[in-house]
Amino acid sequence: MRRIAPLVLSLIVPVILSACGGDNGGSQPAASVNASAMWSRTKTSSGTSSGGTTSGTTSGSTSGSSATVSSGPGFPVSAPWMTYYGDAPTLGSLSKVANTFRIMDIDLDPDTGNFAPSDVVTLKNNGQNKVLSYLNLGSCEHWRGYWNTVPSGFVSCGANKAAQLGSYQGYSDETWMNVGNADYQNLIVNYVAPRLVAQGADGFYLDNLEIVEHGTSTRNGPCDAACAQGGLDLVRKLREKYPTLVFVMQNATGRTTREGVTGGVAFASLLDGIAHEEVYAPKYDASMEAELAAWKAMALRPNGHAFWIATLDYVGGCEAAAKARRVFARSRAMGFVPYASDASARQGVVCYWER
Repeated sequence: MRRIAPLVLSLIVPVILSACGGDNGGSQPAASVNASAMWSRTKTSSGTSSGGTTSGTTSGSTSGSSATVSSGPGFPVSAPWMTYYGDAPTLGSLSKVANTFRIMDIDLDPDTGNFAPSDVVTLKNNGQNKVLSYLNLGSCEHWRGYWNTVPSGFVSCGANKAAQLGSYQGYSDETWMNVGNADYQNLIVNYVAPRLVAQGADGFYLDNLEIVEHGTSTRNGPCDAACAQGGLDLVRKLREKYPTLVFVMQNATGRTTREGVTGGVAFASLLDGIAHEEVYAPKYDASMEAELAAWKAMALRPNGHAFWIATLDYVGGCEAAAKARRVFARSRAMGFVPYASDASARQGVVCYWER
């Protein structure tokens, strides 16, 4: 999922739209729509992403900790949910957001200044809601503070030439990273993630891990077997550090993650849920729906809760109520938890869909 640098965000004027659409199964009333000023788009990378696997990634890893890793806390609630990468002022009334959504994916990187810890407390609504922070694992944005500046003992993304796997095609400000690189893993686990937790995150919304599905026959983030296994190991290391936080993985739902093993445990057992973009809109993707269905058939039960499987579709705007209702109906019919936003080239609003 694409976001632009905070400096650019501050120059974009927010747009206020009217309430519209179907909802995602929540009990709260509809509200007005506050456009987020956040430009975003789905990123489609080359390499296998629909059921493919990289040789060697399902055999497990004996490196690092081999202790038993418990699953996460699971979701006590499933819907409504939303995703938003703008700042708190643009989002509008945090209390209204907190009373509408139960699961929220926002960017809590303190360098962006998007949200203060006190804002996160408001969004949690006395513990009724789960606030997850976006955490980019497979690539590193050049506008992140840790691209250039990190404390002693860490190697920044920009300085870690050994981990850089080339530009994210179509994006001049983002570089694929070798998720098996020891310095990069240390940066994520012991510097980037703790700062998100300090902001109040209940867990992580893990993005761009689909690099583990790329293989080596691509110039857009090539990832060999060691790299792919390293990606699974990276999530395990995060889970070992944060056993009580919620982990949701976006995209990367093929066999590599579904059947992979790390440190002697099934990779899938480390997660509380998954989400996938563009399953039903702007066009239907049968292969992605099948991947989510395969996860559902695993009947995972993190901490006794149902495994959370969500869809994130782009319907062209919050005024596209009829299209949103169709998308929501198709997602729910499969047992998934839907959310819809504006066109994938401009995911810049939060839509408060009507029931």
